[in-house]
Amino acid sequence: MPWFDRFDALFVPRLPSCEVLREEPMDRHTTFRIGGPARRFVRPSGVSECGALLSLAEAEGWPVLVIGNGSNLLVSDEGLDALVIHTGRLEGVERTGERTIRAGAGLSLARLASFARREELSGLEFAHGIPGSLGGAVCMNAGAYGGEMKQVLSAVTAWFPGEGIQRLEPEALALGYRHSVFSERRGVVLEAELSLEPGEGCGIAARMEELGRRRREKQPLEYPSAGSTFKRPEGHFAGALIEQCGLKGVRAGGAQVSEKHAGFVINAGGASCADVLALIAHIQETVYRQTGVRLEPEVKIVP
Repeated sequence: MPWFDRFDALFVPRLPSCEVLREEPMDRHTTFRIGGPARRFVRPSGVSECGALLSLAEAEGWPVLVIGNGSNLLVSDEGLDALVIHTGRLEGVERTGERTIRAGAGLSLARLASFARREELSGLEFAHGIPGSLGGAVCMNAGAYGGEMKQVLSAVTAWFPGEGIQRLEPEALALGYRHSVFSERRGVVLEAELSLEPGEGCGIAARMEELGRRRREKQPLEYPSAGSTFKRPEGHFAGALIEQCGLKGVRAGGAQVSEKHAGFVINAGGASCADVLALIAHIQETVYRQTGVRLEPEVKIVP
């Protein structure tokens, strides 16, 4: 019996509140607007249900991909023979103390930052324009404009194979530049607690608006993309190196190096995963040949 038929027989009747979609196009769930169908696409209704699903998938040996907002993913055109678990319904958020917030992994960073602003808590202004979810932001220690998740995380609840649901304190998260314990250890963020500073709502809003204005001026937000395509190489900026090599505007099919910011590969219209991969490879080869710097993709490529 194929694994997905066994999934339908075992899981679906057991947790009827879990939303299950079959052969769901992944281009609907990534900011690149690229990706073929997922064999099964599931939205658990809460933390315990998500943990139960992950444990069942582990016991059965089912292939699993967990996603949030899909803002850092490039998915194969052929699709995924996998169980895709979408954390979008894990979006609860509450103030738990004078300076603390607890939120689900599926909550968007924009909504999280807006909640903090309404509660007059400062520290998440940098995150307001990052097009991802809290879970993904924890996994990659997302950051921008001098801020990063490392500065505000106080605890993370996550599921790990063979261990189930665990609570991690900051020192166990191994947070660094675009890195966390989840970079080496397979696990799934379910919720996080954040420690912020008291602030004034108007000042927080003004800072968020200023960062938003800077993003709109410098980044190609009008096109589908996965954000910055490459990690920042030590001592350099990826976008500056790409521009220096004369690659602004270069295309491969529907994929293009942005004219506005060379650090972004965009879907200029009808791009395929193959187009993006070809363009990434061309950029890496050209930059290395001309500068000796190797660019490492920041986008997660899912075969």
